[in-house]
Amino acid sequence: MSKVFKILIQDKKEGITSFSSLSTIKREYRGEKVGHAGTLDKFASGLMVVLVGGATKLVPIFESMGKSYIATILFGEETTTLDPEGDIVKRSDYIPQRDELINVLNSFLGESKQAPPIYSAIHIDGKRAYKMARNNENIEMPLRDIFVYKAELLEYNPPFAKVLFSVSKGTYIRSLARDIASSLSSCGRLEKLRRISVGPFDLNDVDKDSYYLLDKTKLFSKIKLNPEKRKLIDNGYISKDFILSDSDRSLKFATLYFDDKLYGIGSKDNNKLSILTRV
Repeated sequence: MSKVFKILIQDKKEGITSFSSLSTIKREYRGEKVGHAGTLDKFASGLMVVLVGGATKLVPIFESMGKSYIATILFGEETTTLDPEGDIVKRSDYIPQRDELINVLNSFLGESKQAPPIYSAIHIDGKRAYKMARNNENIEMPLRDIFVYKAELLEYNPPFAKVLFSVSKGTYIRSLARDIASSLSSCGRLEKLRRISVGPFDLNDVDKDSYYLLDKTKLFSKIKLNPEKRKLIDNGYISKDFILSDSDRSLKFATLYFDDKLYGIGSKDNNKLSILTRV
């Protein structure tokens, strides 16, 4: 069992992969599992939630959180990858007017279905889509449900539009750029992309303590366990009678304590408590 429990907020730089950006952390915590809650493309920068050791068990929680980005869309050009690194496949002389761009951005608010980029890590029949694309295989990307909470035009210096997007899990901003441009009878791709938040976390949370970050989610209640039942709990058996108190029974997850000492992280389901990880 890992003795490390670490949640880190990292500001990834442009020009490196998400995998490469973890190299320093992996060296520091050699031998420990290191994961993250959401990949950023190589050309993109910004916030990544990095989890080390026992905290990697929490990846599904953080992956499900919404995200916010500042995106720069270039109108008049589309590439294979929908970003600056791909080959140009389409051009348009039409560059939209500011008012019609604002109207179309508003039309993308709410729930819709989106076709992810073919150059993505999504599995199609057991293969990565980007590998199939490189081999010139025919790809039909499955549509996915997305939700756009905000699409606010920050600056417009044609052909470049800087837009603030707040979106649900699984939304591809590259696809949004493509679809917005198409709706304006043009074509487009991303020029820049910076992730500024994941769930409650923003770039001001770099270097913040793991338990501060855990508390900031407001997803975890505080459960006190009966120390007389420690051996049974260590063996994975938890009866509801072993719980002395729960600060908020409505929350799905909990930090687990014996007296005032943190023991682990748990999940609650139908009054049943399961240990996700011990710390």
